[in-house]
Amino acid sequence: MTSHRIATTPDTAVDVLTAERSPVLTVASGDTVTVTTLNAAGYTERPSAPGAEAPTLIDPRRGHCLLGPIAVSGARPGQVLAVRFDELVPDDWGYTASGGVDTELNRALGLADPSSRGPLLWDVDASAGTARNQLGLGVRTAPFLGVVGLPPEPTGEHSTIPPRSAGGGNIDCRELVAGATLYLPVTVPEALLSVGDGHAAQGDGEVSGTAVECGMTTTMTLTLLDEAPVAGVHADTPAGRVTFGFDADLNAATTTALDRMVDWIAGTHAISRGEALAMASVAVSMRVTQVANRTWGVHALLPHDAILPVQGR
Repeated sequence: MTSHRIATTPDTAVDVLTAERSPVLTVASGDTVTVTTLNAAGYTERPSAPGAEAPTLIDPRRGHCLLGPIAVSGARPGQVLAVRFDELVPDDWGYTASGGVDTELNRALGLADPSSRGPLLWDVDASAGTARNQLGLGVRTAPFLGVVGLPPEPTGEHSTIPPRSAGGGNIDCRELVAGATLYLPVTVPEALLSVGDGHAAQGDGEVSGTAVECGMTTTMTLTLLDEAPVAGVHADTPAGRVTFGFDADLNAATTTALDRMVDWIAGTHAISRGEALAMASVAVSMRVTQVANRTWGVHALLPHDAILPVQGR
């Protein structure tokens, strides 16, 4: 096993998911990589005021400012890439945008007009685990990367904005903190992982479309598996086991996430799917991961201690 370190620069930054770009780094299964990424916008310096623009690394930018792709030697479709987040350290500032964009949600909330914007600029104290904005209000931090993904297919340039069942991407799940392992089905040879979109803090839903957006230094271990506990994108996190569904239809996204969790419970406890659904009804929480990315994200969360073992075992 080897440790690597790589930073986001004009040569390593990418704003699409693509298998047609040469890797910026090639690692072996089991290697550890420390990556330094910019925030989603790719700002190279702190904005002068809440909502102000700042220079960006990629101009014009089509999607999130990511680092990648990182090739995993020998990876092939049919395998699973396990991404374990060993450490996530946010930069010392971040921003949150709100309102002023003509979306269906903003229109419903009466916040589509540019005059309704409510931007926040945050000071982040990674050691204290807090962030505080210009209003004097603060939140506790729980850093994670919003985008961790593989190209959905071998050809073309694919937007970083929607999360996908094929390859993951802009998952925006607040449970993917340090200690979590995200399982991504390999979609293309060498996997070609791109990462970024650091969030110092976020609620389920990411309801304004942004979190505490920040640069991040992430240490992660990349391991190839020939099989995984369940199909599709899923995770084992400090909060519990997580399965995901992504779809333009909220009902379809919910069904996919629940279906995978039922499989996981049934396989773990050697019970039927009907019995597993009943157990899920009393032990699993269904959560809206995000509402902001043109595709609904839903995740099912099963806390590690939610299902008690059979007595005597």
